[in-house]
Amino acid sequence: MINVKCSEDNFIYDVHSLIKAFYPDEDVKVSSVDMERGEGINILIEYHPDHCDIEICENDRTIISKNSDVSDIADRPLYKNNLKKALYESLSKYTGKKLPWGTLTGIRPTKIAVTQIEKGISDDEVRRYYKDVYLTSYQKADLSIEIAHREIDILSSIHYDEGYSLYIGIPFCPTTCLYCSFTSFPRSIYEKKINEYIQCLKKEIDHVADNFKDKVLDSVYIGGGTPTTLTADELRYLISYLKNRIDMSGVKEFTVEAGRADSITEEKLIALKELGVTRISVNPQTFKQETLELIGRRHTVYQVIEAYELARKLGFDNINMDLIVGLPGEKYEDVYATMQKVKELKPDSVTVHSLAIKRASRLNMWIEEHGIECITNSDDIMDMTYNICNEMGLGAYYLYRQKNMSGNFENVGYARKGKEGIYNILIMEEKQSIVALGAGTVTKRVFHEGDNYRMERCDNVKDVNLYIEKIDEMIDRKRRLWLT
Repeated sequence: MINVKCSEDNFIYDVHSLIKAFYPDEDVKVSSVDMERGEGINILIEYHPDHCDIEICENDRTIISKNSDVSDIADRPLYKNNLKKALYESLSKYTGKKLPWGTLTGIRPTKIAVTQIEKGISDDEVRRYYKDVYLTSYQKADLSIEIAHREIDILSSIHYDEGYSLYIGIPFCPTTCLYCSFTSFPRSIYEKKINEYIQCLKKEIDHVADNFKDKVLDSVYIGGGTPTTLTADELRYLISYLKNRIDMSGVKEFTVEAGRADSITEEKLIALKELGVTRISVNPQTFKQETLELIGRRHTVYQVIEAYELARKLGFDNINMDLIVGLPGEKYEDVYATMQKVKELKPDSVTVHSLAIKRASRLNMWIEEHGIECITNSDDIMDMTYNICNEMGLGAYYLYRQKNMSGNFENVGYARKGKEGIYNILIMEEKQSIVALGAGTVTKRVFHEGDNYRMERCDNVKDVNLYIEKIDEMIDRKRRLWLT
């Protein structure tokens, strides 16, 4: 346990996030009131109008004591950034660690580069800004700038104000993976609810068809869960209804996350191809069989290759593969072997995820039993995945981060030119409204106000039974969101 006394309530979240970045496997308790010092690490942060005092103690012994000028507290954004820099420098000195993203703890670090480049600021100035303001490494700053330029180019034809994108969630899977915290339910348990669930999706589709007639639909993404947990007939029924009710003539990308090899069949792939799906995922996560068995994916490495090759044979020319770095027990050589296999297969895009250790996943229990040291990620591993993707002709095109990521790294999408996942960028940049259907999904409405924009959201309930029961309420939430 790390106990932190933070004298300003408004900065507690930022302080907690930054300390967790240094200590991802520790419980961190931050409070603005005096607390009893416990054994181990205790941190005291006292704010003053123009400076802050930071003290790091081991039990009752002071190890680090720092007095920092942080500007006038009336300029809160600048004050907060300077405070985080002072805290980072103290923690870095104490731990001997440097974080690749510096003080940045948000999930969308590339938005900084996008915003500045769109204002005409040069790459060199953006690079210096990342380093000076956030203490970000030049390597991560360069990655952000590279991705920002590509995002701006890809999204140049998107209808921000007069358009929208559509997400449809299928919250069923063959089994639940060890690391998973998404809205996901075993199909075998919910077999009798599938038809009711699809009928509720149809109701939501009807709402979109009736209320977004004057909007251009730019992209459609069917995700999960595992959408191909549905049968071929169920997929045909749902997607046919969608296409009959909503004008999809302007859709630039139609993705179905086929996902797990144990849910992919020739009949389903034929159905998706005939229904006009332009992009699919075949997600191995790893090509190490022992790891697949450990994380609960009930398919073999051979089945992944077989599903991928079948999709190619049927004419899919935009196939993504998701990989996870930091899976239990995997070292550099395991990730390297996976990347070599990916290189042989030549997918059109690859998304490299750094493992995020979520409270709601069974992985937490596994770590308690086996130890956090079994979870490995490093600069060398991330650099290797970047280099191999570039060797394959896949350039970085989107990036996001999550809390409690292995090694405090990031998730990066790589793609051949013209094969980028448009929806992936839109969900990160938050410049276009996304209407989300299904249990556990989140609709985001973007309000454009001149050169600025803001976002409001509404959530669908996660539980399948509750979603079915309250479907009219879920639709009414969307209706009210668009009335504001």
